[in-house]
Amino acid sequence: MSYNVNEKGYYGKFGGAFIPEMLYPNVEELRQNYLKVMAEPEFQKEFNQLLKDYVGRPSPLYFTKRLSEKYNTKIYLKREDLNHTGAHKINNTIGQILMAKRLGKNRIIAETGAGQHGVATATVCALMGLECIVYMGEIDIARQAPNVARMKMLGATVVPATSGSKTLKDATNEAIRDWINNPIDTHYIIGSVVGPHPYPDMVARFQAIISEEIKWQLQEHEGTTKPDYVVACVGGGSNAAGAYYHFLDDEDVQLIAVEAAGLGVDSGESAATSVLGREGIIHGSKTLLMQTNDGQITEPYSISAGLDYPGVGPMHAHLYKSGRAEFISITDDDAMTAGLELCKLEGIIPAIESSHALAIFEKKQFQPNDIVVVSLSGRGDKDLETYIKHFKL
Repeated sequence: MSYNVNEKGYYGKFGGAFIPEMLYPNVEELRQNYLKVMAEPEFQKEFNQLLKDYVGRPSPLYFTKRLSEKYNTKIYLKREDLNHTGAHKINNTIGQILMAKRLGKNRIIAETGAGQHGVATATVCALMGLECIVYMGEIDIARQAPNVARMKMLGATVVPATSGSKTLKDATNEAIRDWINNPIDTHYIIGSVVGPHPYPDMVARFQAIISEEIKWQLQEHEGTTKPDYVVACVGGGSNAAGAYYHFLDDEDVQLIAVEAAGLGVDSGESAATSVLGREGIIHGSKTLLMQTNDGQITEPYSISAGLDYPGVGPMHAHLYKSGRAEFISITDDDAMTAGLELCKLEGIIPAIESSHALAIFEKKQFQPNDIVVVSLSGRGDKDLETYIKHFKL
């Protein structure tokens, strides 16, 4: 069985491009060109150069001595939090801005939830001198104020999404509307492995640098290119897609996807798509989606703005349905506790998204010789306000 996208844009039965006719030319132009452009030696050279000199890659693979001792297993953190802008998001925005330039687009739009993708998009637009408009839910603007300020400092226009739940889903709707109205000069930088084909595949390929590095870094640390487990949090799922990418077809490597259970999977305040979702179409692709019996999208909830999404990327829907990845849901409380534990044991303040991934060590027993690589997808600066409130610091 293949876990990568097929030529029709599907992962198993998930994926595709369900888009309004107005968007067909844009998406089709991208589909016909993205692999060709990415294979060009010039593109490769520029992309890799920027990852090295601007983003600061490779990001370290760090062995956590105290955390590993506590859970009696070998825990490595892939330190995406050390990238410029503080998360994995920049890997993809660098790739997409280079793509946009080669396709002759000079106006960039994006959606953002936690603000990390918005910051990463604003950053590369400043770098390349392109106009940048970021759509962000009104609620997320309030809870991620430092990131909003960063985007504005970088020259982006931040447009609030005031409909629906006023979070990521609604910001995405607004961005898609903008794209329909400005098809010629605009490129939409989607921040996760969601949206119509070729976006999920293109974003996964740009993020694949994560697992590419894990392989050779693990060889240096442990004398093997294969971990026993790769663990990542999943909202839309781009950091997970990047961390899994080079291990997808290697059944020896077990993949664990960690979703946000919010106040509890059955509380009605959750974003655990694998458990609660049914097949449906959101933002241009067929995937697993939280919805009511009559197909209305259910509002997701998570303490983490980056995991607060009612669906999951089609690659992850396929990994779940095929049994290739194990999906675990973690509550707000457990995630926050795990985040604080990393601070106290290793001196690293993780993003709340990443804290969800760290919380699995309380849920699942690993063997002493297991090599467990956790994608530390972002740093916790943006979440300090939430940590302060939660722990009354």
